[in-house]
Amino acid sequence: MKKWIPAALILAALAVSVLYYPHLPERIPTHWGLSGEPNGWSSRLLGAWMIPLLMAIIWVVMRAVPHLDPKHANYANFTSVYEWLIVATLAFMLGAHLLILAAARGQVVDIGRFVMAGIGAFFIVIGVILPKVHPNWFVGIRTPWTMTSDLSWNSTHRLGGWLFAVIGAVTLVAGFIMPKAALWVLLAGGGAVVVALFAYSYVVWKGDPARRDR
Repeated sequence: MKKWIPAALILAALAVSVLYYPHLPERIPTHWGLSGEPNGWSSRLLGAWMIPLLMAIIWVVMRAVPHLDPKHANYANFTSVYEWLIVATLAFMLGAHLLILAAARGQVVDIGRFVMAGIGAFFIVIGVILPKVHPNWFVGIRTPWTMTSDLSWNSTHRLGGWLFAVIGAVTLVAGFIMPKAALWVLLAGGGAVVVALFAYSYVVWKGDPARRDR
């Protein structure tokens, strides 16, 4: 993974803002309800530059995280995976930025459909990444038991990878077929996954003779 890709995504967001800004109205829709109708607006200045600014901040923070983590040495074991996480996060935000500016220009954009499909795709990426993440304090499924048992960490992340990928795939398909229901699919499925992984991490930890005291 090339480390310049995140910078390129941020520059792309800035370029689109520069291109669109003179043609944007004074008020820009930035939030939509379940019906697909906008119910929140921002000024042209905020709407055009908010997401590129957030992308830059997130990039800086995610670059700093490995250096701040007490388990920073473990990041060397999943560097490429961590880079993919950065790229996926910024790519999702760039997509949202393009949709918002297109809608602001009066183009017909089915925000609900594309956003839910995008979230589903992002969950699939998370599912692929999770089994490859090594113990750390910022990325992954961190419960009191995964953090004190390598067996619990590895087993929970393998299961979590499958579950996140499945939820992501279902949400992606639902996003295109029935976007209004996709949100409830995501919330119900995501909630069930969180509970299941929390419980599973404890069960594995309980049976690990090498577990450490919390």
